[in-house]
Amino acid sequence: MNNQAKLIKYKKVQQIAKDTVRYLSSYICEGVSESDIASAVKEFMYSQGVQSFWYYDVAALVLVGKRTIESVSGKIYKTTKTKVKENDLVTVDLSPELGLFWGDFARSFIIENGKVISKPSGSSTKKTSELFEGVSIELALHDKLTKIAKPHTTFGELYVIMNDLITDFGYVNLDFKKNLGHSIEKQKEDRSYLEAGCNKRLNEVDLFTFEPHIKKKHGEFGYKWEDIYYFSKGKLKKL
Repeated sequence: MNNQAKLIKYKKVQQIAKDTVRYLSSYICEGVSESDIASAVKEFMYSQGVQSFWYYDVAALVLVGKRTIESVSGKIYKTTKTKVKENDLVTVDLSPELGLFWGDFARSFIIENGKVISKPSGSSTKKTSELFEGVSIELALHDKLTKIAKPHTTFGELYVIMNDLITDFGYVNLDFKKNLGHSIEKQKEDRSYLEAGCNKRLNEVDLFTFEPHIKKKHGEFGYKWEDIYYFSKGKLKKL
């Protein structure tokens, strides 16, 4: 299979992840639990043709409220009955698989007056405004990535730049392994990580994720925003 055919396969499964997030924007509301959300994700993905999940068979790593600061491997992750509150934060990290092609997509959902909102309203509380600040920092990090990542940049070099920027913004890296992403592979053990000391160049892999899990210093909530990137004719693009 040539590279273009592979890219089409990856785009297909990643689109299912994006469609799942769109579905969750109307599903998530006050009173549903982590377990409810995880079940809804699995049911929706099954309806889209996904039958397996590459990250230790975890369809969605769902965290609600103050649990969003927790960073845990899918190997030991368990959903809880923690329920979404009237004004809250929910993070969802998806890992669908079609054949041997991975999707990898994470988003943070801000809840105001019991519903997911995409931008602050005129009646937004101080808490909601602070939640939007966290999401805006995630977006700023991804924007910076697109400006500085070059084909010859190593995973380690990119990690240092982005991790320093997280600190400059007044946030901390919550990842339990301290990495900020990884290459997309057919086997989990073959991944290269955006971590200190990794000398593999970005153009030595077909695709890689950028997925900072961050919180404001002394803050109560953790934020996730993940996309898959690749180079086409020397330019970084989002899958």
